[in-house]
Amino acid sequence: MERERARPLDLIKLRGLADYQFGRGAGAALFPEGGVELTRSKATGRIRTIYRHGALVATLRPGDGFLALTEEGAKAILERLSPPPNRVIVRGDVGDFIREGRSVFAKHVVDADPELRPGEEAIVLDEAGNLLGVGRALMSAAEMLSASRGVAVRTRRGVPKGREGPQQA
Repeated sequence: MERERARPLDLIKLRGLADYQFGRGAGAALFPEGGVELTRSKATGRIRTIYRHGALVATLRPGDGFLALTEEGAKAILERLSPPPNRVIVRGDVGDFIREGRSVFAKHVVDADPELRPGEEAIVLDEAGNLLGVGRALMSAAEMLSASRGVAVRTRRGVPKGREGPQQA
């Protein structure tokens, strides 16, 4: 697939989707003016992947049309939105496992965005605010905090040590 510069209407749609999915301001954080490129499906012409300044920030999930974040997309949200939406904070001693792409278990979750629902994108942080990975929540925030067993977030991508991005409070 060949990248193309995002058209103004594409940016409006993507920003609206990001604001709906992650909250007001997420669209501007992920898709700023200039530097946004995308690829489209050859069969349908629909947007598949979105790049910001050459780095992949998100993929549109074909099943539901929502954004699946990458490490760069999560960093953009962490830099611009406080508190970051869809965050799951885990104990520091399990950070290395999540960096490897392993799932987040409920017993390791110390805090979570109260608005987080099953099936939504989750940004996984350690207690120091370091980005550990991105994935899909399998439990609500209340379930994550009360359960003592089970997978809370299925990690799609772990973030290697040294590439965590800005510290969050």
